[in-house]
Amino acid sequence: MTARPIRHGAVIAAGDGTRLQRPGPRVSKPLVPVGGHPLIGRVLENFREAGIETATMIFNERDETCASWVRERFADLTPRIVVRSTPSSFESFRVVLETAPPGRLLVSTVDAVCAPGRFRAFVEDASRLPEDSYVLAVTGLVADEKPLWVRRDEAGRIRSIGGDSGDAVTAGIYVVPGRGRAVEMEPRPSRLRDYLGRLAEGGESFFGVVVENVVDVDRPEDVALAERLEAGLR
Repeated sequence: MTARPIRHGAVIAAGDGTRLQRPGPRVSKPLVPVGGHPLIGRVLENFREAGIETATMIFNERDETCASWVRERFADLTPRIVVRSTPSSFESFRVVLETAPPGRLLVSTVDAVCAPGRFRAFVEDASRLPEDSYVLAVTGLVADEKPLWVRRDEAGRIRSIGGDSGDAVTAGIYVVPGRGRAVEMEPRPSRLRDYLGRLAEGGESFFGVVVENVVDVDRPEDVALAERLEAGLR
């Protein structure tokens, strides 16, 4: 199958990041440094290295400074920045789907810390999978308090999402097919993980691509883990 590059991406960065706050002035979650580099800068550099041409962003209304930071450093990559507080991760996801250009979309949460080479490999592998399928980055590193488990078959197809166990956990990086922009659910889910689980239950096609050592940075100890793993990769 001929690989068709994925050209457009989106970053969900609308969370408050309250668990990452330390004594002193508040630091917006997207600007929390890991290894000396802000989370949002890491994600956008990964996008650029993977060949993504445009990245749609969403920040909450407390984080206008993040939007300014991105405009100053990644203006060529981020022509669409939404500053809007949303009630849930699912609603933030909906906003970027509605705002981004049509076609397949690479979506990353701002707190998914992934080595650049492994991120690029995920995008390349995802581009070779059927265009009408969802693709989830999955990892064997379980460092999240509430991991989202998946179960895959020998071909890498995801057969179920959710539950108390599985063979890997989701890593906060997704590829959404073009037709996925129009999917509606009633009642609307409150969390992105619930949306994905309901899609899988409904028979949607999902593939899981393994990416080693992706850290979901929600707590200070996650920052420390990501920095240790990065030091070991050098």
